[in-house]
Order: sequence, then structure tokens, then C-alpha cells
Amino acid sequence: AAMMLNCSAEEIIFTSGGTESNNFAIKGAAFSNRSKGNHIITSAVEHPAVIEVCSYLEKNGFRVTYIPVDEYGMVNPDDIEKAITPQTILISIMHANNEVGTIEPVKEIASIAGKKNILIHTDCAQSIGKIPVDVKELGVDLLSAAGHKFYAPKGIGVLFIKTGVKLEKFVHGADHEFNRRAGTENVIEIVGLGKAAELVKNNLEAYSTHMKGMRDLFETGLKNKYPGLKINGNPSHRLPNTSSISFRGLEANTILAEMTGVAASAGAACHSESIDVSSVLEAMKVPIEFAMGTLRFSTGRFTSESEIENAVDQLVEVLKKLKPADSAVPISASSGEIKLTHFTHGLGCACKLRPQLLEDILKKIPVPFDKNIIVGTDSSDDAAVYKIDDRRCIVQTVDFFTPVIDDPYKFGAVAAANSLSDIYAMGSKPLFALNIVGFPSNRLSMDILEKILEGARSKTEEAGISIIGGHTIDDTEPKYGLAVTGICDVENVVKNSNAKPGDVLILTKRLGTGILSTALKQGILGAEKEKILFSTMAELNKNASEAMQLTGVNACTDITGFGLLGHLMEMMNGSGTSAVIELNKMKFLPGAEELAVSGIIPGGTRDNYSFTAPHTNYDKKISEIKQLLLNDAQTSGGLLISVSENKSKLLAEKLMEFGVVEFSVIGKVIADTGYKIDVRQ
Repeated sequence: AAMMLNCSAEEIIFTSGGTESNNFAIKGAAFSNRSKGNHIITSAVEHPAVIEVCSYLEKNGFRVTYIPVDEYGMVNPDDIEKAITPQTILISIMHANNEVGTIEPVKEIASIAGKKNILIHTDCAQSIGKIPVDVKELGVDLLSAAGHKFYAPKGIGVLFIKTGVKLEKFVHGADHEFNRRAGTENVIEIVGLGKAAELVKNNLEAYSTHMKGMRDLFETGLKNKYPGLKINGNPSHRLPNTSSISFRGLEANTILAEMTGVAASAGAACHSESIDVSSVLEAMKVPIEFAMGTLRFSTGRFTSESEIENAVDQLVEVLKKLKPADSAVPISASSGEIKLTHFTHGLGCACKLRPQLLEDILKKIPVPFDKNIIVGTDSSDDAAVYKIDDRRCIVQTVDFFTPVIDDPYKFGAVAAANSLSDIYAMGSKPLFALNIVGFPSNRLSMDILEKILEGARSKTEEAGISIIGGHTIDDTEPKYGLAVTGICDVENVVKNSNAKPGDVLILTKRLGTGILSTALKQGILGAEKEKILFSTMAELNKNASEAMQLTGVNACTDITGFGLLGHLMEMMNGSGTSAVIELNKMKFLPGAEELAVSGIIPGGTRDNYSFTAPHTNYDKKISEIKQLLLNDAQTSGGLLISVSENKSKLLAEKLMEFGVVEFSVIGKVIADTGYKIDVRQ
């Protein structure tokens, strides 16, 4: 490593990777030099491993200046010099950008820093192994490297600390690494890094030439077949392996969903309530119509021409499908196994608007006045209820979402079951339904839509009703659901706002469909768990509804996109009560907790958690993972029923009698305590 960077061995400290190296360099320099000043300068396009460290230091009394970049992502050294104050103690500028590949003028900036006696650090995670990195040539005091970026093992990194530079250490213990970083050295990975560094030292020119050749072949081939693209980064000062490309008017995640065998990353993500553009593209002021369609590709030492040609062909084919005016042949059900979840960004009910956002919007909409409205927009009930005469009322709901399961027929069945659930939750009987279809006819053949509709029809037949119409639009991704009309006696409508203190809370299905659906989309669920997932989501809440109607209950809601705690909170708010629930009484789908621990958690689940957290008191023994499980965004979940204690045993018997065997008694309703939900171990 020392030979590769042109420094002495005692100037090398081994770390766990680039992130630790950046932390050590920036925090160590900041705290070691705090007596001299508290000002740090960095750029607006740094890696999170630098930006997050600077944010931490800002919370601890340091002042950070974030220097803007030009349209190519390059920092102007003059801007650095102008930002320097007598309090400036550190400048940290990356050597090359990780998203667009722009090579920064670190040597010029280091010269400025040296004249002002200011420490200069550079993050070289992206540049080592692609372009020459010489600490003497660059003139830096601190340099970070990530081993896996130049083919060393993952989990090993390097920090160059120039002789004479003092850092405050933050890993304390024994005196390893010249008493700068405590902890037994990872000898095996250090050896691996040493060999990787030796290969870079001896073969850098060949590596760089090959990567650039493959990168240029990719970009040229793509431009020839799709000339409207935009290549990001500095044209003449760019890493040889990095290609950041924007496709105007398209969404990067939609493109990625259809590419198999080609690895790339998106520069932006579109959510139901916001658009998240990478901080790098934002700093470069890339127009939103280009930023949304930005993908980053990288070539490597072993990338072949045939792989490049395949990537170009596959990408162009996808781009043509996504262009409405193009006549590309859509995928047909007869072409093999269809994975519908690959044609959408989100999954099922997890795609709902964030509850915080929806709540704010609904507050601004005037409540309609009509004496025949029994349940309307002023409540959070599952369906609208309108009185048609003194005895009867119409119950109506609408629900649709993107695929939560791969098979078209099964998706249709799950979507229909989910749509019908709102009618059942109100204690009503469905009468008929209407289709709601969004379908990408330029991406998927109409025979796939036919299978979706067949799956839905199978479920409505099970419910004893017909689908008698509907509406369709051409969309960029498949969406399906139903508008369902039901009927109920006025006196038998079950609202979610009539829970009483002393009531018992019963949940009729297991939780975890959001997590398992996310695992399915990522291809890691497994056939057995997928079977359980489908059977859970496709199960109608009809039998549970009939059991509660025969029993007579106080309140009910179905558990869908806002998760158990989100829907329970709505029930408690509407009823003016609080709830105590017991975690050990909950039933979860097999594998849900293990998948959550490994990070398979949908964004909708995290949104739900943020929404309910201020109103929920968790036992201190309950881990964050289990808290997230209680907020998991469900698709076609069970009914949450609030029933008086003296009827709870009867309800349990009726549920068993009707074949609803997965129910659990999860808690009780109490008088309002301030917290809406108290979760106990």
C-alpha cells in the first residue's frame, strides 16, 4: 500500500474500510486542532462517508462550508481559497466523484491549503486503481482508501497520515497501528490489500486503458442507438471506468427493473410524495427531467466487449419499450415466467402516500354536508357509507396498487381480496365491483392483463359478486384494484371509531406481508414462504366479517398500508381511547423477523413507524426491528376488531367455526392516557 501511494510504511494505518478512514481523518483532525479553530471546508458532492461526518461535527461546535460545483461536478480552487478564514483547520475534497467520475483539482487545492498551513484530506476511494494516486504529487496530509474499490477484500481500508500530522484517535484500547487505532489487525485482509496494491502499482496503465476502452465502447454504442442521452461529469477530467448517463423523461428505477444481467445504480428515486435526487446531481444542477432518468454504470478490469455489447443491446431494448411512441414488442405471458414486481418501483399497499402527508391534505378539504352521509371524509374509516332509505345504506370503497407478487393471476386475486376487505371491515355485504386498471401496454402484452383480470374474477366469485365494468389507462407500470359497492343495514354498520374502554382487540391475520413482499421482489424469499405470503394476502376477510357480525362488535378496521399501529391509532383517535397491546401475543409470517434484521424493510413501513412513534410508548425491551414489524405496511391484511370483553370468547369461537384460525388476541382498549398505543413485551 505504501509503495502504491508513494509514502513510507509508517504513514499507513489499516482500517475497516473507506468510511472508517474518512471518519478517522476528519474527526481526528478536527478534534486534534480544535484549539486552532473550528472551521472545515468540503464540497457539496462528497460521499456520505464525508458529508455525514461533517454533519456530526456541526452538531459538536464545528462550522462547515460546503463548496458548490460547476455543471460537471468540479470544485473551483478559487472558491476554496475564498472560503478560508483564520478559523479554518481542515479542507476535505474527494479525489474523484463516486457518481459521475469527475476528477477534482486536489493538487491545486492542496497547494492553497499548504500556503495557509491548513490540513488537507482527500477521499481516494474511487480513484485508486483507476488513475495515478501519489501522495507526494497530490501534496495531501491525509488520504483515505477503500480496499474493495481496487479488488482487495471487502472490510479493509487504508488511511495515509503524513509524518508530523497529529490526529485525535477515536478507537481506544491497546497501542496497535502506532498507537493510532486500537484493535487486533485483520492480517488476512491486510495481506489481500497488499497484493491488490501491488497489482495496481505494476499494472495501473493497462488497467486504466482497458476500463476506459470498455467505458468508451459502451457510451459510443449507446449514443449511436439512443442519441438523446446526456453523459454527466467532466468531459476531460473523468475516471476511466465511470459512466453516469441521463435519459430524459424516463425514471431510472423503471429502467433498472427491466434489466437483467446488467448492474447499475439510480441517481434518483420517485416516491409517492417526493422525488429524491442524489446530492451530486442536485449540486450539479442537472435538470429534473434528466436527473430522474440517471443511471451510473462502471467498467472493470475484467469487463469484456461482449458484455458491453450485451449491456448496450439490453438497455436500448428497455429504453424503446419505455418510449410511448415506440413499437417495441411487449413481453408476453407465453415468453416464460413473468415477474410483475420487476415492473414497478414500490410494492402493494406500501406504495400509499405517507400518512403524515395524507393527513395534512385531508385537513384542508372541506367536509361535505349531507344528512344521508353516515361515514364520510371526516373519519378514517375504510369505506364511505351513504343512507339510501331508513333501513339500508350503500357502502363503497376503492383500492388499487402496484404488483405485490410476481404471478399476474395471483396479483389479480390479491388485489381483489384487498379491495373487498374494506367492505368486510364495515360489516357489510358486497354487491358488485368495477375494475381499475393501469397497464403498460408497451412493456407488457395484453395477455398478462387478461391473467390479472382472471385472478380478480376468481376472488370476486368466491365473494359471491360480479365485476360489471371498470376503467383503464395506459401507465408506465402495472396497477390494479377494484371499486366495490356493498350494502348494509343502517344499524349494523361497523365503524372504526366506536371502540370502548375494556374492549378486547383481536387481529385475524398474521403480520409481515410488506417485508416478505420486499424479499420476493429482491429474489430472496423462497418458494415455500412465497406460497404462505400469497395464501395470506389472497384470503378474503369474508369469514372473519361474518363471524364478527354474528357476534356483534364495537369497532373494526382492516390492516393495510398504514400497518397495524397506524390503523390502530386511527381507531383510538376516532374513539377517544388508548390501547395496550402485547408483543408476545402477535403472530408474524415465517421469516418476517429474520428478513427485517437483514434490512429487508419497505419504505412504507419506515414511514408508518415515523408517523406512529410520537403517539406510541414502546417497552424499553422491545427492539427497533420489532417496532418496525408492528408498523409493517400490509397488503390485504386481516381485520382488527374491538369487541366487548363479555363477547370476546364468543367471537373467538365464531372465528374458529368459520375457519379463521390465525387470529390472535393482541390487547385491550383503555381510557385515553395521552399515548394512543402502549406496546408491552
